Amino acid sequence: MKALVLAGGSGTRLRPITHTSAKQLVPVANKPVLFYGLESIAAAGIVEVGVVVGDTQAEIEAAVGDGSAFGLEVTYLRQEAPLGLAHAVLIARDYLGEDDFVMYLGDNFIVGGITSLVDRFRAERAAAQIMLTKVSDPRQFGVAELDAAGRVIGLEEKPARPRSDLALVGVYMFTPVVHDVVRELKPSARGELEITDAIQRLIDLGHPVDSVVISGYWKDTGNVTDMLEVNRLVLESVERRLDGDVDAGSELIGRVVVEAGAQVSGSRIVGPVVIGPGTTVRDSYIGPFTSVAAGCSIADSEIEYSIVLPRASIAGVGRIEASLIGHDVEVTPAPPTPRAHRLVLGDHSKVQISP
Repeated sequence: MKALVLAGGSGTRLRPITHTSAKQLVPVANKPVLFYGLESIAAAGIVEVGVVVGDTQAEIEAAVGDGSAFGLEVTYLRQEAPLGLAHAVLIARDYLGEDDFVMYLGDNFIVGGITSLVDRFRAERAAAQIMLTKVSDPRQFGVAELDAAGRVIGLEEKPARPRSDLALVGVYMFTPVVHDVVRELKPSARGELEITDAIQRLIDLGHPVDSVVISGYWKDTGNVTDMLEVNRLVLESVERRLDGDVDAGSELIGRVVVEAGAQVSGSRIVGPVVIGPGTTVRDSYIGPFTSVAAGCSIADSEIEYSIVLPRASIAGVGRIEASLIGHDVEVTPAPPTPRAHRLVLGDHSKVQISP
């Protein structure tokens, strides 16, 4: 069995971070989201992995390398344009050959990994196995409809009127029969080859399609809110570890990780928090569910429930919350300016201005 990992999306919902960085490499608890997926694949006993890449290919390759750090053998497959999940399967046809495979979206996060899901697929070997979870707004996802016995009878991609609240999680498993239907697909109204259309075609042709409704935690880390939530969840499991330097004037409470080479002085840190190697924290407060990457500087500031990427500098500012701060960012106080209101008011307006 092989794996096909999709790491070619542009990450429009995470801009401006993804103008200069692949969305799959945005860190959660100081480790790229993509790495969690690769570790889950390796833990499931899969070794051969095809990574589908696009415009950020060089960055993905630099981070993942040949896969040996994860116990994997990685092959890179270039997708010239993001033309749909089924298009990724189409371009990977020669690599996948006649092997079963798991398709894993590189910006998805599943707590507990996928080992039990892979074991179920290997045992039952339906033509396809999909993972489902209940969501509050299924219009944003691929949606599955099940019959009374729990069998998949229909799939829709981002429907205006969903027939259920069961969304497809970004992990799919297929036997080689899927290649026959993918080859015959036509682009959807969105101009993409939809994986939901491919699975629906398998159903229409009478092939068994298995589904698993997962009750564990899953997130598509495609926006800042979800990134922060996943970061919170991962930080919940960290164990206190102080490998860096912490002076006597600092107070560290709870599960705090200070990596080697980091320096903390005159500060209060309330975990769970991770401070990356080479980072300095001086006369500051860092609150729960914050990860600060390598080479950062935080001075005379407060920050909580946030993700700070490498080499960012935060100095002399008030409280920062629920923020994603990018590489090499500088956050400083604004220069003092006289307070004034500038108004352009139409006739008969009524305006209330607080003193």
